Formats: sequence, structure tokens, C-alpha cells
Amino acid sequence: MERLAGRIILLWGWRRALVAFLAGAFAVLGQAPYDFFAACFISFPLLVWLLDGATGESSGSLFRRLLPAFAVGWWFGFGYFLAGLWWIGSALLVEADSFAWALPFAVVGIPFALAFFYGFAAMVARLLWSSDIGRIAALAFGFGLAEWLRDFLFTGFPWNAVGYAAMPVPLLMQSVSVTGMIGMNALAVFVFALPALLVARRHLRLGAALFAVLAAAHVGFGYVRLATPEKPATRSLDVRIVQPAVDLSEKWDASVRDRIFATLMGLSAKAPDPGHEKPQLILWPETSVPFLFTERPDALTALGDMLGPGQMLIAGVVREEGGSAANADSRYYNSVVAIDDKGEIADAVDKVHLVPFGEYLPFADLLERFGIEQLVAGPMTFAAGNERHAITLPGGVRALPFICYEVIFPDLVAVDATSAQLIVNVTNDAWFGDTPGPYQHFRQAQIRAVENGLPLLRAANNGISAVVDTRGRVVDALAIDARGAIDARVPISGQAVISAGQRRINGMLIMLLFAIAAALLNVRQRLRVN
Repeated sequence: MERLAGRIILLWGWRRALVAFLAGAFAVLGQAPYDFFAACFISFPLLVWLLDGATGESSGSLFRRLLPAFAVGWWFGFGYFLAGLWWIGSALLVEADSFAWALPFAVVGIPFALAFFYGFAAMVARLLWSSDIGRIAALAFGFGLAEWLRDFLFTGFPWNAVGYAAMPVPLLMQSVSVTGMIGMNALAVFVFALPALLVARRHLRLGAALFAVLAAAHVGFGYVRLATPEKPATRSLDVRIVQPAVDLSEKWDASVRDRIFATLMGLSAKAPDPGHEKPQLILWPETSVPFLFTERPDALTALGDMLGPGQMLIAGVVREEGGSAANADSRYYNSVVAIDDKGEIADAVDKVHLVPFGEYLPFADLLERFGIEQLVAGPMTFAAGNERHAITLPGGVRALPFICYEVIFPDLVAVDATSAQLIVNVTNDAWFGDTPGPYQHFRQAQIRAVENGLPLLRAANNGISAVVDTRGRVVDALAIDARGAIDARVPISGQAVISAGQRRINGMLIMLLFAIAAALLNVRQRLRVN
């Protein structure tokens, strides 16, 4: 192994870039649906050794000295995001005649841009680098900082954060309820990179001890939390989640709208599964209603006739404001609406965090001059909602809805979840087919349930629709491309282990601890050399 590490450290030029790229791509095996987290115990030591050799000119500026490290981190990130996000291109093939030209920009351009975060992580780490365990702490701090920035910079896109690789099953998910994703990302990189110490053997015993302590704490806390009975439920909610599996090529086809609506109605109105009561809440996926209610008020009447006394439907819709569909001043929102048993819209929540280029076009006036238009999501551009609020369900249960990828943002969910007893996520992952994308999306939604100690109801057009309990365990689910409905009784009893604010503080403290340790060992090495 020492010989291998030495050869990696001495790599230069395209060979160093290629190994970094391959190491990053291999690390994606730690993410859903593969969940082979052992891959990260290979990829991150390789990254450490590559950074060991990434030294710039000592006489140059700070930037020139750190540029080789940035390049290593960027190539690692490019491999990681290219291998982890290639499936985004599937959305452009749904209407290939119109959007296939943009395939290279989506498949390569997004990873190209996201890789700068990991280049930044490597540069920060190299700034605090040393020849011992300090460099492992430096790498953990650099990646923890980069993943935190990725959560909100440039609208934010924290997809496949490294910490998810350390949480493939509910047993290993529970720690995030204390550390938050900020702390989990830093801790995961630290543990994944520790095998790099096997080569020089400096601080090997300390590294082995820290590995044992952190692994035992991670597994032990998960075991205790899963074994601890939840507080007795104060109430429960009978729910039905509908997965219609509508073909996207028909989604906005006017000739089949009635058939799509009839499918949704039929799945909603069928008799309860054996052992289940008539649902109090029925949940439809994102933009599942294939027309505007302003154009089809008869649909609301039909829903009122279908819903029994005390039932409520939450459906993903396109909501219009400002007039008829022909009105140029109309504004459209990607929304969920709550429809009561009278067929009236009792509440509505608009999507606040829209997908750039998919639901709206950033810098629209400028880009449209070059012929660049909105790429996917539907026949219109959406406006962002102003705020999110909980919807009151039958029995007084308050559910907080998140539309599509809003659920991947830990702070977005954590800030709002304080006012609710249930998380609802509606989505339409059919854009991405049976690729890793829907599985990764579901995993991140699953982690939001664990962080906030709240059950999760998830309705997806073609999967994965599921009921997830407060500990991240899947109570019931429908597979990708299955058409059907889930009936479940959801106990309303969960609560977060600690507050969202305290999780954020804990995560920042973990990052700060790694930064201090790395800085102290860096200074110690400099003094020893001098």
C-alpha cells in the first residue's frame, strides 16, 4: 500500500486528473440506489494522497500555491457529480425534438459547475494541510464547508451531499437528528479518509481509536433510538397515497386529460385495503391534475362527489392567478391544494423554491435573446410562492407540504417543520425514469423525516411513493412505475431529538473542531520544520 500511495502522490498532469476523476466517480457508489459506502473508504484516501502531492510553487502567490489542490478537488468533484447526476439528461429526452440540443449542457455543465465546490474544499483543506491526521481533519473541514455552501449559494443544490453515503439504512440515519447534515458531511469525510493513515502510520493508533469511537457512536445511537419506543400517539390519521404512473408524453395532452383524471379518481375512490379504514386524507402527486381548475370547475364538483364526509384531498396542481389561460397577465404556480368534501378548495400552498431552467428561466430577458428557453417541467413558466404554511387536515393534524426537490434542503424543511406534525412531499420524478435520480430523491426525503422526527407522506407520479415513520423506516411504498395506492394509518406522535437551531449549531461546532485541530497540527509541523 505504501508503494501505491507513493505512486499516487507523485502523479502529475493528466494522470493525476484522471485518478482524481475516477476516485470521485467511484465514490458515487456510496449513494442510493447502490448504497455501497465502502467505496468511499477507497475514494477519499486516494483524494488525500493526491492532495499530498498537489504542491504549488513555494515562491508564488497563495493562489498559485493552492491551484494544484484546487485542480485535484475539481476533477474529483467533476467525476463525482458526472457519475451521480447523469440521469438529469433523461428529462430532456422526454421531448427530445425540442430539447435534445441541451443534453450536453445538463449532463456535463451541471457537474462542471458543481465541481468548483469540491475544488474549493480541496483548496481550503490544503491551506491547513499537514503530514499526519491533521490533513484528514483539514479535508473534513473543507468538505463540510463546501457542502454547507452548496446548500444555498446560487439558489442551492445540495444533491448527493457526501454525508448521505454514511446513512444507507435507518440504523445509520439516526445520528443526523443530532449533527444535522452540516455535521454529518464533515464527520463522514473524516471517517472515510482515515484509511489514508495506513501508509505513513503517523497517528495511526489515534486514527484507529477515533474511527472506532465514531463508528460505535454512529451505530450505537442508531440502535438505541430505533429500540426506544416512541411516545404514545395522541391521534392518528388514515391516509391513501395515489401513484398514477402517468406517461409524461401524455401529461399535457388535451385528448387524454379526462382519462388521466379518471385514473386518479378511480384509485382514490376504491375500497380500503383489508384492515384499513376509509382514508381521511388522500394524497396526489405534483401537478397530477392535468388541467387548470379555472378551466374545469366541473372537476371540483366531481371531487366533491367522490370525497366522503370528513375526507380531504391534497393534490398537486398548476394554479393560475390573474385571469383565463389566454390572458397574458396570468401567473402560474406549482402548487398543492386541499380540497374538502364539498368540492371546495380549502387551502393552497405554492412552491417557493423553484428549479432553475426547469420551472423558470433565470435572467430570462438576457437568455431569451440567445434563444435559450425553459427546458422542462411543463408548458408554462412558474412564479415562486411567497411563503409556506401548514395545511390543517381532518382531526386537526397540521401537514407541511414540500413540492419536488424542496425536500432536499435541510434548512428549508427544518425551519418550517416546527409548526407541523407531518411532512408531505409531492413530486413527479417520471422525468428521470428508472434511473438513480428517483432513489436519491427518496433517500433525501427519508433523511428529512429523521432530522425532524416527523412522519413523511410522499406521493410521486411514477414512484417512489411511500409512508415513512419518524425514524426513517419505510412503512409501505410503491415501486418505480407501479400504478396503485397505499393505505396506511399514520400515528401522530413524533418530535425532533433536538431543535433545528441546535442541530445547526452542533454541525458548525463539529466543523470548527476539525478546523482548529487541522490548524494546530499545521502550525506544529511548521514550527518543527523551522
